[in-house]
This record gives sequence, structure tokens and C-alpha cells, in this order.
Amino acid sequence: MNEGAMQKACSLALCLLTVAFFLLVLFADFIPMQVGSYAAQRFFILGFLGFFVVFSLGFLIYRDGFRWLVDIFPAAMLSVGFILLSLPFCKIAFAWVEPGMYALFFLGFVLAGRLPRQWVQKERWLTILVGVAAITSAFYGASTFTVYLFAMSDSVANLSTYIPWGFVSIRYWGHIATWLLPLLPLAVLVGPLQKQRLWRLSVAIGAALWWWIVFLSSSRGTMLGVAFGVFLAAVLIGRPAVPWLKVFFKYLVYGVIAWFLLSVLIPSVLLDEVSMRTLKSDTSGRMPLFIEAWRMSLIEFPLGLGPQSWLTHEIITEGYRKSPKFGHPHNMYLMWAAEYGWLLMVGLLVLAAQAVRLFWRRRNELVHDDTKALPLAAFTASVSAALLHAGVSAVLMAPGSMLIGFLVLSVFWALISDDSVTSTNKPTTKRTIVALAVALAGGLLCLTWLKEVRAYHSAMIVDEVFYYENVPMGTLPRFWLHGNFPRHESQMP
Repeated sequence: MNEGAMQKACSLALCLLTVAFFLLVLFADFIPMQVGSYAAQRFFILGFLGFFVVFSLGFLIYRDGFRWLVDIFPAAMLSVGFILLSLPFCKIAFAWVEPGMYALFFLGFVLAGRLPRQWVQKERWLTILVGVAAITSAFYGASTFTVYLFAMSDSVANLSTYIPWGFVSIRYWGHIATWLLPLLPLAVLVGPLQKQRLWRLSVAIGAALWWWIVFLSSSRGTMLGVAFGVFLAAVLIGRPAVPWLKVFFKYLVYGVIAWFLLSVLIPSVLLDEVSMRTLKSDTSGRMPLFIEAWRMSLIEFPLGLGPQSWLTHEIITEGYRKSPKFGHPHNMYLMWAAEYGWLLMVGLLVLAAQAVRLFWRRRNELVHDDTKALPLAAFTASVSAALLHAGVSAVLMAPGSMLIGFLVLSVFWALISDDSVTSTNKPTTKRTIVALAVALAGGLLCLTWLKEVRAYHSAMIVDEVFYYENVPMGTLPRFWLHGNFPRHESQMP
């Protein structure tokens, strides 16, 4: 197979994989799943991460040798940090499940960003991602409009009861919107269809409907995150980002118009009433959770109380004792600090610092080549928005968000990484043997870990019966939909 045919095959495989990710996240209700959509998404992302990391490590060693290891060192140290900081708690049931997931996720998207060598390959990746995101978002918006028509025909004024649909929680849809809304304008600025009038109309309608759902659901995390991400990208990229900004604000205006028509004007005419979720200005009960997680992080400073200790720890503060309980403290970073310690947060800051350094180097190149400005602006806004949103809702760990987030972060890392020069050295026998050994060892470790994940799921299913009959706390999604397992021993059978 020649190089051109190989590239087409890789592009097709990447396109099909991206479509599978989006279908599993946005249209899970239409896919029959024996274990339920939440668990199916979790199994899919974990199986994919295990296979992908093992494959990428072996492939990069075989193709490029070992020079690239320096580039992934911060991500590798963060991933190892999740594992090492969990060692003192290895005798606790299912202690390796969550740390393994985080370790593979961070290492995975950095490895993915190292796979494409040249800008042409990176551009192909981002075009596929943005194109699939635009198409599936438009279809999701059209499906939502169908739900809206049924609601109107049934005289349902409180639309937020049914919209957004297909998600366990409004917050989980909101984080998907946070990832995607900054990227949708890019769909009419890059790729082979950017000049097609029908394509531009479809993307605009889809973006408008997604903005309408944001306003309808009063998703503060999405609004705050996207505002922050767009502002940051505009300030850092500057004038080269103006075309992307113009389209972004045009779609935002379309969304406001859609919200006025669909949520205000039409209900007031057909139903003689308008019911809207209010945009709250308080913390919605998050502060006691934040304080509890902060106090947890200081008990064994800087090491943390162990994986999933938020579910099993003795309550520290009286405020949290009296407040509603969730499967997480609504803050991804405080949860990691509480469970894995502030030492892990240092590793996260090192990885963030590397990303900033790489971004700034790419940003300086825009003076001489502004063709990369629009993708860099859009993906910078998307990643910044999603990471900020995770600080107020801890939604990054939801399987749907991890699926979409992995794709976005992978392309973002590819955009900020240096273009590597094709090696003139052919793979040696030694490199081939090492690559195979790494892949074999990694594969065995991943299979062992996935077996533990399966055992965790089976134990959770068994626990559900006792939980729903004896613990009146409702469903608290975390790793699984029944996420309050394991929990404090006083609530266990």
C-alpha cells in the first residue's frame, strides 16, 4: 500500500472512530445497550484508552525511537503520580480503577498529539473532528426541535424538564456544549465544505439550537466557561483570531434569537405562559462541598486520603453534614487534591506549564503564518472553557465528557506541539523488540486493570438493590451511574 492510500485509510478510520464517539455521547438513547448508556460510555472510553495508549507507546518507539519521551515526560509523571499516590491504599477494594482511568486519559491525549508529524496531518485531524462535531450537533439540535414540538403539542411550558435530552444530568450535556461551542465556528472556516451554502446554513442552525439549549437550561458553567475561553483566546491570539470571533458572535446572536422565539414568543402565544429556569447568582450549595474537599486535602497533606475517599471518608465539616450529598465535590481539582493530594496538583501544574510554553511558541509563529491562527484560537477557547467549567461542576470525569474531551485535547496538543521531521533512520531490530515488549507489557497491565473495572461494575450492580432499599440518597453518578459505591461503611451492608 502506497503512502497516499495509507493516509486515506487512516483518515477514514479516524473519521469512523470520531463518529462513534459522538454517536455514543449524543445519541445513546437510540443505541441498544445492555448495561445502560452511562456504563457503556464508561466501558468504551476505558477500553479505548487502554488499547490506544499501549498501541501509541509501541508505535512511537518503533517509528521515532526514544527522543519523544522527553516531550511526554510531564504527562508521564502526572500519570505515574496517580498510580504512586494510590499505592498506600492498594488493599482497598477497587483502589486502582479511577487512578488508572485518569493516568491513561492524560497520557493518552498527549501521546495522540505526538502521532501526526506535519501540519498537513494535523489539519486533517482537526477538519475531521470539527466536521463530525458540526454534523452531529446539527442532528442533535434537529432532534431537540422535534422534542420541542411534542412539548408544545402537549402544552408543556417547562421545557427544561425534557430538554436537553439523552443525558443523566443537564450538567453533563452542559460540559459537552462547553467543549463544542467554540469549535462550531471553525466548521465554516476550515475544510473542503467551508464555501458550501447548505453546509454553512446547517452549521449555523445547529449552533443556534445549541445556544438556545444553553439559555433554556441556564447552564452557568457553560456560559462562564465559554466566555472565559473565548476572551482568553481573543486576548492571546489577537487580530488573526478575528474571523473566528465574528462567526462565534454571529452564532451567539442566532442563539439569542432562537431562545426568544422558542422559549418566549411561541409559548406565550400558544400556552399563554412562559416558564424559564432562573439564572441563579448563588453557588447552588457548592460552597459546603468545596470547603469539605479543601479540609480533606489538608488532613494528609500533601498526599491525600486515597482514591474515591470522597465517598467513604468521615464527614469533617458541619456544613457538609447538613448539605445535599453528591458523588463528587463539584470541583474536579479540589476532588483530586482531597483524594490524591496536592503533590498531584503540582504534577498537573507542570503539565499545564508545558502546554502554555508550547502554546506560546505556536502563538509567536502566527506573525509569519496566520493559517494556524483560527484552529489555535478555537481549540484554545474550547480547552480553556472546559477546564474552567470542570472547576465548578467536576463534570470532566463523566464518561461522555471524557470521550469528547479526549478528541479535543488530542487535537489541541497536536496543534501546539512542534512539527517533527521525518526520521531518516529505519526502525532497528532493537527498537522493534523494545516496542513489542512495551506493547506486550502494557497490554497485560491494561487487561488486568480492565478486569478490575469489570469486577467493580459487577459489585456495583449487586449493591444497587441494597442501596435503593436502605440508603435514601438517590442516584449519585460518579464512576458508574450508581456512583455512591463504595461509600462510608455505616451505609454499606
